[in-house]
Amino acid sequence: MSMAGKVALVTGGSTGIGRAIALAFGVGGAKVVICARHAAAGEEVVRAIQDGGGEAIFVQTDVSKASEVAALIEKTVATYGRLDYACNNAGVGGSFASTADFDEDEWDQIIAINLKGVWLCMKYEIPQMLKQGGGAIVNIASAGGLVGVPGLSAYTASKHGVVGLTKVTALEYAQAGIRVNSVCPGTIRTPMVDAAARSDPNVEAMMLSLHPIGRLGTPDEISGAVLFLCSDAASFITGHAMLIDGGATAR
Repeated sequence: MSMAGKVALVTGGSTGIGRAIALAFGVGGAKVVICARHAAAGEEVVRAIQDGGGEAIFVQTDVSKASEVAALIEKTVATYGRLDYACNNAGVGGSFASTADFDEDEWDQIIAINLKGVWLCMKYEIPQMLKQGGGAIVNIASAGGLVGVPGLSAYTASKHGVVGLTKVTALEYAQAGIRVNSVCPGTIRTPMVDAAARSDPNVEAMMLSLHPIGRLGTPDEISGAVLFLCSDAASFITGHAMLIDGGATAR
């Protein structure tokens, strides 16, 4: 999908799903703004896009802090003059623990990044898109944003929140030319998932068993959906939570 002349922002774009999304926007011809907390990995993605003939910058950002998100959007506009697409992907997983045993500090951190972070990003992305007359936003939720995942209370709550927040925002700006959708991945083979699988052979077997299609997803299978939802091919889609989970929630 050609996105030449467009500007795309990807939060959490330094690794895993976010990295794949940023690279896909670059291949599509968009100018890409990558934000993450870890600069070295983010700069590597910028170089990969530039090596492919694209344009990109990295802005170190903690999406749970309003001042840093505001600065991110200011830097985006100062550099490229506009913001057409935003993929709010930054997120964390968290520990496995029952609801009553979950650590309060970890709960606050997960909600601050996964849910408040998405809200803060849209809070500053939307005014810029309104100035331009429109745009497209895709929030990365999870299959765990639609069903319960025992042992992941904070993560599941945060991703349910992202799905709900996406729907509300889509309704609020539907007539202003801004489409807002979410993508709900199942288990995707990322460095974080690979590390968990290496730590315990039973973990990968468990993850595989959850997906009727018989394998884990790939980051590129998520990036393709994000680019589609941002493109004109999805011009009549807003407020949608797109499941990409290998059939896991169809059971």
